[in-house]
Amino acid sequence: MSHNPPTPPSDLSTEMVNTLNGYSPEQLQHVARYVEALAAHKAREGPIEEESDDDESEERRDDLPDDVPSKATITIKEINDNRYYYWQWRDGQKIRSQYKGPVNPND
Repeated sequence: MSHNPPTPPSDLSTEMVNTLNGYSPEQLQHVARYVEALAAHKAREGPIEEESDDDESEERRDDLPDDVPSKATITIKEINDNRYYYWQWRDGQKIRSQYKGPVNPND
C-alpha cells in the first residue's frame, strides 16, 4: 500500500476534496458506505411519479406492515457495527423508513 494519498477524481470539486481530506478514517468509512448505498439507490430509482396514498392495486407482501405502502423496498442500514433491515419508500420528495428487524448473519 502506498504512503502517498490517493489522487482524487478530476470531476470532484476542490471544496469536496478539501472537506473529505479533513475527515478522520472512521468518518471516511461512514461516508463511503453512505455513498455506495446512495449510488445503488439512485441507480435503481426511476422517475419520480406522483402516486396517491390509496393506490394499493399491487398485491401486498405478507410481511409488510399495514402502515408501510406496498411500493416500499427493504434496505440494510449499519448502526454501531450492527446491520438492520428497514422498509424504505418515497413519500412525495422525502424518503421514509421503518424498522423491520436485524440482519441475520447466516443469510
